[in-house]
Amino acid sequence: MERFWFLTFDGLAAGAVYAAFALALVLIWRAARVVNFAQGAMAVATAYVGYAVAGATGSYWLGLAAAVLSGLALGALVERVLMRFVGTAGPLNQVIVALGLVLLIQAVLGMVFGNGYRPAATPFDTDALTVGGVAALSPYDLWVLGAALAVVVLLALLFTRTPVGLRMRAAAFAPEVSRLLGVSVGRMLTLGWALAAGVGALAGMLVVPTGLGLHPHAMDLVFVVAFTAAVVGGLDSPVGAVVGGLLVGLILSYVTGYLGPDTTPLAVLVLLLAVLLVRPGGLFSAARARHV
Repeated sequence: MERFWFLTFDGLAAGAVYAAFALALVLIWRAARVVNFAQGAMAVATAYVGYAVAGATGSYWLGLAAAVLSGLALGALVERVLMRFVGTAGPLNQVIVALGLVLLIQAVLGMVFGNGYRPAATPFDTDALTVGGVAALSPYDLWVLGAALAVVVLLALLFTRTPVGLRMRAAAFAPEVSRLLGVSVGRMLTLGWALAAGVGALAGMLVVPTGLGLHPHAMDLVFVVAFTAAVVGGLDSPVGAVVGGLLVGLILSYVTGYLGPDTTPLAVLVLLLAVLLVRPGGLFSAARARHV
């Protein structure tokens, strides 16, 4: 039983990390109906900025703010300079460009910063708290989980309670109709990319300390797992991203603990296929109206 509780707490800690990054994928999907496969590389680039500022100033919080601000700027730049001219005539256009952007960012980071692992400081202790003799979540894990939940609440308020959020969703679902109603579709898309990259930058700053350190490929595996979490929860649901992240984290922890790490990728694949077969829109997808 102690092993079960240890794996549960470990899975929740990892799931909070996946949930934070899955939120960035959900945000860009809700704003632009695009899965940004360059999200991981962009998050790593902003994490380099954040930890450079943190190292120069001695303040993790200034580094976090710098990472988020650089993420906002990078997201807007990518949309304005690159994605706006790709077009949507082919479904793979933006995917191919995003994959090319991944290679470009990782190559530039490797040339500028090198491919070695850099230590990443945390604002809170990473040693797990003990509850009833069982290692539970650490203060840093609680910070990650709290930050992810805060982002969910803010995104929910943005998309359901503010005019800007409603314009962003309208521009993503029906751009031509939105233009006729006076919505600046281009600005809404730029804002969506900027916000998604900002959330991704926050997720990157939360994720990097949980791994081996900061390096150009630090988010590659995290992106795959977070993408699975977003699909499981529903790409249109911030709450689903968090639930999906926690669920995937728990499953990976149980499978690794009881069956061994070699079966972990298979468990993620089985979960993804099961959700796509039973509920393709995700566990928290909204019901669609049926047209006859």
